[in-house]
Amino acid sequence: MSSFAHVPVMLEECMDCLNVREGSLFADGTLGGGGHSEAILGRGASVIGIDRDPSALRAADERLLHFAPRYRSLHGNFADIGALLEGIGVHRVDGVLLDIGVSSHQIDTAERGFSYHEDAPLDMRMDPTRGMTAADIVNTYPERELTHILREYGEEKWAARIAQFIVKSRPLTTTMDLVAVIDAAIPKSVRIHQTHPARRTFQAIRIEVNGELAALEKALDGAMEVIRPGGRLVVITFHSLEDRIVKNAFRRMENPCICPPSFPMCVCGKKPYAKVITRKPLEPAPEEVERNPRSHSAKVRCAEHSSNEE
Repeated sequence: MSSFAHVPVMLEECMDCLNVREGSLFADGTLGGGGHSEAILGRGASVIGIDRDPSALRAADERLLHFAPRYRSLHGNFADIGALLEGIGVHRVDGVLLDIGVSSHQIDTAERGFSYHEDAPLDMRMDPTRGMTAADIVNTYPERELTHILREYGEEKWAARIAQFIVKSRPLTTTMDLVAVIDAAIPKSVRIHQTHPARRTFQAIRIEVNGELAALEKALDGAMEVIRPGGRLVVITFHSLEDRIVKNAFRRMENPCICPPSFPMCVCGKKPYAKVITRKPLEPAPEEVERNPRSHSAKVRCAEHSSNEE
């Protein structure tokens, strides 16, 4: 499992935001290859790692089991963090880390179908043991729904045309089938100015396959509920859709009042339960981007649980 490479993005920034201390307990909701968890464990804290990808769990266990009993892993979706922790008798942690999106290993493992550079079955499931595949989506979704997904999740300007070409070209079975359709749909004059014409479409379909944005919204609330007062939630995102969800969720936690602006005082009774630590997201230093190009779009946001509840 050593091939499961995991270069932890913005490692020191995350450790500082989490305020890692010896003897504390953290949940890593997106364990991946275990790079961030290894750093937390190396500082004398304990980690419960969660991941929906069984291969990630196997790799992380191989890397981190020598830290036992301060380390254990759970198979599941970070959206269910509260129930997963409850299932092992853990009710509160000192902090939660979420590293959103697809891992480098998943992209680099061609047969998983995440990459638009390698030919493979259209899969894209983060948990390959359950759920619909990318092939299910491109071959069964109505054209209008495909257009919506590509436009909303991929921010693809050519969404309608790509969706039209997908429907006309069915059935599609491999990643290269899909890449060929995208190449045909996007005018050549546009393609030459893009990093890769399939990037946005693959992103959109991957998000739909895994229900990523809905899971993120649920995970943010669930994570804050299991954090002790004074503990922190740290989230790494890699594109604007994710970052916007995190930013808005943190704002809502800090100011949950739903009273109309015209009211002279709050009457809804909703109290703040978080304090935003990062008013602007932290971004990787140029040296890190040079060392790890996949970190270039990373943003880190942090909020502290400010509730007075014990």
